Amino acid sequence: VQLVESGGGLVQPGGSLRLSCAASGFTFSSYHMRWFRQAPGKERELVATITSGGVSAYYADFVKGRFTISRDNAKNTVYLQMNSLKPEDTAVYFCHARVRNDYWGQGTQVTVSS
Repeated sequence: VQLVESGGGLVQPGGSLRLSCAASGFTFSSYHMRWFRQAPGKERELVATITSGGVSAYYADFVKGRFTISRDNAKNTVYLQMNSLKPEDTAVYFCHARVRNDYWGQGTQVTVSS
């Protein structure tokens, strides 16, 4: 199992970013996918989950209405569209899959600052 995130960067408050996670080594379309984040000095927290077929998505309260998780099973890729970004969204964002065990990508840094 391999998960590779991309799309992070520096953005001003109120701006947008789109993260991508390219997955390989498992039957992507059969598994729920998740995005987590970890800010400095804080525990890793769940941001969003999308079901295997992409029909349902679930969000942490702190991103509801601002972030959208989606997936393209033909491309084995899951996305996180982040709008109306706030300084408190600054964190390393990780893609996650539970394929018998927990698998994580290397993370992509998102910094929201003016």
